[in-house]
Amino acid sequence: MSMSLYMETEGQGPDLLLLHGWGLHGGVWDTLMPRLTPHLRITRLDLPGHGRSRAVAMPHSLTELALQTMAAVPPGTVVLGWSLGGLVALEAALRMPQRLRGLILADATPRFTTGEDWSCAMPPEQLREFAGGLAHDYQDTLQRFLSLQVRGDESARAALRELRESLFARGEPDTASLAVGLEILKDSDLRDRLRNVSLPTLVLAGGYDRLTPPGASEYLAAHIPDAKLEVFPKAAHAPFISHADAFAAAVLKFMKHTDRAVA
Repeated sequence: MSMSLYMETEGQGPDLLLLHGWGLHGGVWDTLMPRLTPHLRITRLDLPGHGRSRAVAMPHSLTELALQTMAAVPPGTVVLGWSLGGLVALEAALRMPQRLRGLILADATPRFTTGEDWSCAMPPEQLREFAGGLAHDYQDTLQRFLSLQVRGDESARAALRELRESLFARGEPDTASLAVGLEILKDSDLRDRLRNVSLPTLVLAGGYDRLTPPGASEYLAAHIPDAKLEVFPKAAHAPFISHADAFAAAVLKFMKHTDRAVA
């Protein structure tokens, strides 16, 4: 059994790597793909324990996860990370900036859970509840997680349907890896290191996001030196599905900015 991460590449042009969120897989980007592949060479992979990388165990540290994720990626790639993928992308940008050309953080946050000095996040109890739910009914837990992702979005129903259809499209995830992924979400806090990000950065946020509230994206954009922020006012946590045209346009504009060769 191969222990390398499942990845697939399509399209032509400058390289863009797509990193999905917790509990999902690279298939979650299907809506976005035809909008990007005429202009870009897109690589999407399944994170450890997710989708077709189910047999690869999720490492226990964010650093290991970032190193493992970037190992097979061509140098000079722009990395776009969504949610948990955003945390991985951010860590990769901090650890190996020389391998990357730019960073796109979509509905991401430097810290997923609330703290005394951090309110724009999910209460730790809510994350614990998901962790508890994984043990006895992980399918229901994942479905509830998806519902939370679209709450408030003007296209919530259609976006939820698409997320649900995508959920098990690449097989069922490994529950042990899902649990480790939640631990990474619970324990990571990259706020103190944001000033060290040396790459051009685009921060994309849904104005109604309940999972990683827009305040977290505003914080990222304010503390990463070369960052621009774009908010999709009526989107929730998955604007690349619910507002795919606007999302793709923002990505392509940024890619053109970071590489004049984009047609």
